[in-house]
Amino acid sequence: MNYMYFYYESAFNILRQRYYKKGRDTILAIDGFLIIGILLFLVLTKKTSIHFALVVVPIAVALLTGFGPGELSGFMETGLSNIAQTGIMITFAILFFGIMFDAGLFDPIIKGVIKIAGGDPVKITIGTAIIAMVSHLDGSGSSTFLITVSSMLPIYKSLGMSPLTLAVTAALSAGTMNMVPWGGSTLRAASVLNVNVMDLFTPMLPVLAVGLLWVLACSYWLGKQERKKLGIIHELPEEVREREMKQPEGSDLKRPNLFYVNILLTLLVLTCLITEFFPLAVTFIIAVPLALLINYRDLDIQQRLIENHAKGAIYTASIIFSAGIFTGILQETGMIEAMADSMVGLVPNSWGGALPVILAFIAMPLSLLFDPDSFYFGVLPVLSEVGENFGIEPVTMGRAAIIGQMTTGFPVSPLTGSTWLLVGLAGVHIGDLQKKAIPLAFGTSVVMAIMALMIGVI
Repeated sequence: MNYMYFYYESAFNILRQRYYKKGRDTILAIDGFLIIGILLFLVLTKKTSIHFALVVVPIAVALLTGFGPGELSGFMETGLSNIAQTGIMITFAILFFGIMFDAGLFDPIIKGVIKIAGGDPVKITIGTAIIAMVSHLDGSGSSTFLITVSSMLPIYKSLGMSPLTLAVTAALSAGTMNMVPWGGSTLRAASVLNVNVMDLFTPMLPVLAVGLLWVLACSYWLGKQERKKLGIIHELPEEVREREMKQPEGSDLKRPNLFYVNILLTLLVLTCLITEFFPLAVTFIIAVPLALLINYRDLDIQQRLIENHAKGAIYTASIIFSAGIFTGILQETGMIEAMADSMVGLVPNSWGGALPVILAFIAMPLSLLFDPDSFYFGVLPVLSEVGENFGIEPVTMGRAAIIGQMTTGFPVSPLTGSTWLLVGLAGVHIGDLQKKAIPLAFGTSVVMAIMALMIGVI
């Protein structure tokens, strides 16, 4: 009798725990979707800052769910700890590459490209692509378009070339180069998935290389169209030659005599990043004072340069640290896992292993629907957790995402300020840019996705 009593009591407890857990997971999943829904609404409608959406919204919902302030404090601390290296790295990376641009490290490349291009539209478009690729080493779309369009637009206009060709070429180059480890998309993906940014990026180097070669091929095709219309201009207009003789703005900061020293320092930094000789953040923390000391002995100039680039560095880092709180709460409360469990049943088993492939091919069009914050902080964590249920590592989903979502797609997305800066500087309509650039940008992401599949990184 006692045996039967204990048997039924144990069975009852097991069922109670099972249904309690199921009910708890359902609540967590609902709350997780609620947080992401509010995040998407606030970010896409620009009702609040991204910082508010990433910090206050998950805290408020978690408190209403029943988690105490002490628990949330631990969750947030875990999230910030996971994100700290990334946040520090992006701060000093922006400062370092900003200083290198100020010192004129890339000026010889830009001047050389313009000189070699001459009056051949094909060479000019390929040169435009190279300038945009080099300019985007700092990961900033705004500075890339300012440098590229400002240096090339007078030449395009003087030769009768279409500014739209310039805008499309710059967009393709900057978008593909946005995959660099300190680019916004790659940083967000690494941060939200809690993976090392170089583990995410380094296997993608062949993919990036193929993408850049494809962009050069697209530039050649665009140049051929211009050459067919205009022919080759053997004598550059006088206004172009006069412009090349003028001193560029900010020439007091240029250090042409230190070109080889600066390029050696930059190559050393990139080598340390790829080999991870130092932790990523430490590499840039060391590089920034070295760059300042080598190029500018005057402390006032050093301070001015840091202040010039601090705005972009602080803004980007503040988003990354806010994301640490967001992901810390969603992961440590179990919301992401619960959301993924609720979605696993919606994915056919035959499709499970193909999730990263599907994401890689649709990532670029998703740039037209989601800005980088809403996708990488709202959508990607859930997709990653769903993938884990099918044996797919988070880093694989991250690599699939950065093939197109706000990389190749960011310069044609109306959701980014850089797109509007590009069309404004070039004097073209955004509809014309999208009509011509979107098929080529999508083609770039498809080529990179195929390469990623061939080498087995997705």
